[in-house]
This record gives sequence, C-alpha cells and structure tokens, in this order.
Amino acid sequence: METTNTFADLALSLDTVWMLLAAMLVFFMQPGFAMVEAGFTRTKNTANILMKNLVDFSFGSLLFWAVGFGLMFGAGGFIGTPHLFSFDFIDMELPKAGFLIFQTVFCATAATIVSGAMAERTKFSIYVIYTIFISVLIYPISGHWTWGGGWLMNGDEGSFMTSTFGATFHDFAGSTIVHSVGGWVALVGAAVLGPRLGKYGKDGKSRAIPGHNLTVASLGVFILWFGWFGFNPGSQLAASGEANRVAISHVFLTTNLSAAAGAVLSLFTSWIKYRKPSLSLTLNGALAGLVGITAGCDVVNPVGAVIIGAICGVAMVYAVSFIDLALKIDDPVGASAVHGVCGFLGTILTGLLAVEGGWFFGGGSSFFFAQLFGAVVVGLWAAGAGFVLFKGLDLIFGLRVSKRVEEEGLDIYEHGETAYNN
Repeated sequence: METTNTFADLALSLDTVWMLLAAMLVFFMQPGFAMVEAGFTRTKNTANILMKNLVDFSFGSLLFWAVGFGLMFGAGGFIGTPHLFSFDFIDMELPKAGFLIFQTVFCATAATIVSGAMAERTKFSIYVIYTIFISVLIYPISGHWTWGGGWLMNGDEGSFMTSTFGATFHDFAGSTIVHSVGGWVALVGAAVLGPRLGKYGKDGKSRAIPGHNLTVASLGVFILWFGWFGFNPGSQLAASGEANRVAISHVFLTTNLSAAAGAVLSLFTSWIKYRKPSLSLTLNGALAGLVGITAGCDVVNPVGAVIIGAICGVAMVYAVSFIDLALKIDDPVGASAVHGVCGFLGTILTGLLAVEGGWFFGGGSSFFFAQLFGAVVVGLWAAGAGFVLFKGLDLIFGLRVSKRVEEEGLDIYEHGETAYNN
C-alpha cells in the first residue's frame, strides 16, 4: 500500500511539474506577441506596444484570479456561479494554485491578441479598460461554456449539444476559446476604432504602412512557435503514464507539422499572388497553422495536421487581403485573420479530420456540425460583446488619440519615453 501511494504521489508530482512547465512556455508567448506586434508596427509606437503587452498580463493576472477564474469554472450551464478571489471550489488532484496559473496564461493570450489589431492609434487608458473586460467577462464566459463544464461541452444525456447534434464541441487547447475570441474582438475593435491616418487614400485604395523591424517580428514568431509546445501539449495536463506520454508526443508532432505547413503554403500563396515570397505573410502563415491546429491537435493524425496548416496558411493570406481591401478594416499585424479566421477554420476542420468521429473518417456529420455551431456561437459572443464594449468606450471616452499624437507617435505623448534613443 505504501509503495502504491509512493508511485501515485510521484506521478502526481510529475504531472504538476509538467503543467507548470507548460504554463511557463505559454507565458513566454507574451514576449513573442510583443516582438511580433512591435516589429510589424512603426518605431514611434514601439514603447506603447511593449507597455500594452506588459500591462495586459499584469492586469489580467490579478483580475482573472479575483473574478475571471471563479466565473469560468463555477457551476452552471450558461453562466458560472462567481467565486471571487477563490480557487478552492475546484475539485481536482492537481494543485489548484498551479491550475489557476495555467489558466491565467491562456487568458492573457486572448487579451493580448487585441492589442496588435488596434495598434498605433488607441489611447493607452482605454486599452487598460478593455483588458479588464476581456479578463473578467468576455473570455471567462465563453471559457465557461466550454472548458468550465458549460453547455457547449456538456455531454450528459439530454443536454443541449447531445440532443441537438449527438456530439459535443471539442477545442483541445483553444483555437476558438482563446484565439478566435481574441481575433473577433480584435476585428470589431479595429473596425470601431477606424484606420490609421494615411492608410487609405481619398480614392479608397489601401496604402502599405511597413513595420519597422522584421527581424524583431521574426524572433517573435519563433518565440511563439516555441511557446506553442506548452500551449498545445500542456493542455494534456498530465505527463505520467504511457497514455499521457503518447498523447503529449502526438500533440507535439501535429502542432509542429501544422505550423510548418502553414508557413510553406503562405509562402507559395504570397509568391503567386504578389509575385514575391513575403516574409511578413510567411511569418503569419506559421502562426495561422499553429492557431488552426490548436483545436484538434489531439484527435487528428499527422496528415490531417498538415492539411489544417496548409488550408489555414492559404486562407490567412486571402483573409488579410479581404479585411484590408474589402472591409477597409486596418489591422496592422493581421491578428483578425490569423487568430479569428484561422481559429474558426481549425475548429470546424477538426470536425472533418478527427480520426474518431470526423466526417471524413466515417463518423458522419454530427461532430462537424457541433464544431461549426460552437465556433459560430463563441464567435458571435466575442464579436457582439466586443462591439458593445468598444462602441460604448468610444462614445463615452473616445478610443483614439488625437491626430497630432498619432502623427508624432504614441511613445512620447502617452508614455514620455521612446524605445529607441539616438
């Protein structure tokens, strides 16, 4: 009996270390996002970008601990029962404080996606306000519907999803729950905010505003790719035992293959579409593949992972163009296309390509339509809540800095310092 307890304790310790190591990797994605956003924008706004990425994690950590976590994991089908400043209500073997940290870094990722799409013209004070709402309301509610045991993932007999579709929604690590939530909020935020000065000419044609440092942006993408090995495999939340070892290794493989396929296909797509292989689009293509595979990395095989990454890599290039040219929404870093569009695509493609239950593997249409429904519902929630939030803030306070501040840069006027000093 004592030997059995010793092995069980050792296994739990290993699982705990794995969960916390994965949380560290996901936290390291925060500087990755900061580097990508800074590199894709102009020098005069770099300190502002870096400050926002620091602040959304700092505020988000406090707010998610105080309010968001309890709302996300509280009992209830549609809205979780709030548990303020508490995580003791969760019943689990893993240390509850460690699980809170793991969930906190995911919340921070959803919040920081928005900053890139609204870069170079948003008041810093307003950024702080909407970070609060994302951390305590928008992300926790959709997170409760899914990972918190709410109605989209409730597989009990007679539950809405099982009675309607015969299957529940599946999002292993957050293509929809994290990335598309951030992406759709980013899209409506950029739309309400309006384009940067000079982005569109009087004739309505889009003008390129190049980022100041693709070296920094490239470093950011490599950091994000590295951090994703905590994001996806870490969502297994356990490393002990043969089943967990196999599952983690499988998720590592599918994650990497999809990222590589996204990069390669976006490279060739940009080469054909623009006659040049674009570095910026290829960088975003790798991220598109990572975002796309995040929902189904545990249930698709390696070929399916390559297909998801390839489709997302191609779709991202055309989505960036469509959002810019057709919708006239100025997203400096392509966050809406990468996280919103590819998060949605990856989620529904899981319904086709999952080895067990996928439509293409003889599972019928039930799982696919459950995936489609979940992705649409969460997207509508994120976009609708984001629109109300940003429209309200714009009417009450105004989202944008003044014309002079935008022209001369947010660094000096908003923060009194610059990232680069000659």
